[in-house]
Amino acid sequence: MDKILIVDDNQAVLDALSLLLEIHGYEVVTALSPFDAEQIVRYQKVALVMQDMNFTADTTSGDEGVALFTALRALNSTLPIILMTAWTELETAIELVKLGAADYIAKPWDDTKLLTSITNLVALGKANAQNQTHQRQQQERMQPKKHANLVGLVYASTAMERVVDMSLQLAKSDVSVLITGPNGSGKERIAEIIQANSAVCDAPFIKVNAGALPQELIEAELFGAEAGAYTGANKKRIGRFEAADGGTLFLDEIGNLPLSGQMKLLRVLQTGEFERLGSTHTQKVSVRVISATNANLQHDIQAGRFREDLYYRLNVIELNLPPLHARQDDIIPLIRHFLPGRELSYVAEQALTAHSWPGNVRELENACKRVSVLKPAGVLEIQDFGLVEQTTRAASQTTAHKVEPSKQDIEAAMHLHQGVIAKVARQFGLTRQALYRRLQKFEIDY
Repeated sequence: MDKILIVDDNQAVLDALSLLLEIHGYEVVTALSPFDAEQIVRYQKVALVMQDMNFTADTTSGDEGVALFTALRALNSTLPIILMTAWTELETAIELVKLGAADYIAKPWDDTKLLTSITNLVALGKANAQNQTHQRQQQERMQPKKHANLVGLVYASTAMERVVDMSLQLAKSDVSVLITGPNGSGKERIAEIIQANSAVCDAPFIKVNAGALPQELIEAELFGAEAGAYTGANKKRIGRFEAADGGTLFLDEIGNLPLSGQMKLLRVLQTGEFERLGSTHTQKVSVRVISATNANLQHDIQAGRFREDLYYRLNVIELNLPPLHARQDDIIPLIRHFLPGRELSYVAEQALTAHSWPGNVRELENACKRVSVLKPAGVLEIQDFGLVEQTTRAASQTTAHKVEPSKQDIEAAMHLHQGVIAKVARQFGLTRQALYRRLQKFEIDY
């Protein structure tokens, strides 16, 4: 049962309002003075306050009401407060409404109007309190990342938040990490986050893309080579393991490493030892290995293309990066990052969010580069991004079935759903991020 606090120095007013509200299902608590009112709000859970503007005999300035209002707002910033005024205090009451008072009523009051106002304000107060709790929880979740180095990663989805949280946790250890996920999804960026927040963040961070090297050169790239070790090797070559000594080595597309290289890699992971190609001198290094692949290594093991013992040595912990279409809340923030200051039409925003992005973040970045060159100014439409027919189809469906909500539409929906963002967003077919942008645009409190 919602509790209403009534503050007035007139006992007859307290009795009349208490009876009215209790008949309509509210719990009522009363106070004859500002001091008592403050103590009640401080120690009890109150859904709404109705307060008079004067509490001392022969006083009509309203200053006491202003002081009480200010004190109550300091105790609870989301608490709805209705001011009870005489005509002499009307101007002061209006000023307080501008400062956050929920409403004001003149004495004598209209019972029906008063009850309607109370019903609406109690519901709104609950929504505001719920949203404030949500924001506080969100800030608490972000607290561990406050001082973390996220190397410019842009994300808004809970899926990526989980990946980032785990990456920061893994950064504290020196275990081998295998990052899996499709091409262009951001595996290298996650490896950079692990390195940047590790104890060896100032040590070398060496990257090798095993998928971009000819197989006959991969071993020389990783382990180095003496002069004459192979055709074209005219001088000694320092390998990536040697260069990464004391730091981190990131091996991208690890599934492309040939079996001979896999055997040497396994030995380095087990002992820290290796020899350059063409040398019998054993090198010893201390290197943390982070590897990544878009391949199904379990399938490659069954096909005899990848060593099972190496797989388990690399995969002490696996971090799986979802494709972009599985984290839709990241799409618009990424576009705004790649195209700062540019405005998207509603249809474009919906279609871009619905696009499958088979090339993931890399495809999205390339589409944004196209836009910046071919349409450097103006509102961006879906056709400006040069995407496949699927997106064009999604755009036409969006145009046919969705209308951009107005400020009044959103305010009505916020009231209907008591400020629950997920429900309001679903009503308009928006993502939560898209709804937040409209709330900010229309300056709607949430």
